[in-house]
Amino acid sequence: MARVTATDATRELIAKLSAKHGPLMFHQSGGCCDGSAPMCYPAGEFKIGQRDVFLGEIAGCEFYIGGDQYERWKHTQLIIDVVPGRGSGFSVEAPEGVRFLTRSRLFTDAEIAELGEPRRGPAS
Repeated sequence: MARVTATDATRELIAKLSAKHGPLMFHQSGGCCDGSAPMCYPAGEFKIGQRDVFLGEIAGCEFYIGGDQYERWKHTQLIIDVVPGRGSGFSVEAPEGVRFLTRSRLFTDAEIAELGEPRRGPAS
């Protein structure tokens, strides 16, 4: 069971973006405007804080979420998708005419018990 997963379209876009930009990473914040839009950066370009939570990897890219946002969403699996439109100018997919979007589904009680607690902050 994964806390974060990706659609086929997302994995295809990540492959295209990785070919252009090298290794990538994601961060899901709780911002007012792009709260449902995960941001994609070249790996190491976004500073992960001690309160950020590592959810896992999608298509080989580390995926983090802000600590406060995690507390609100910890009962859900994040499903990263791609939709037409322009996202934030800071996210590497912005020039492609598409944007990443977070969809979700509720975990069952059994899935939550299986997951345990994720790690926080930068990788050790």
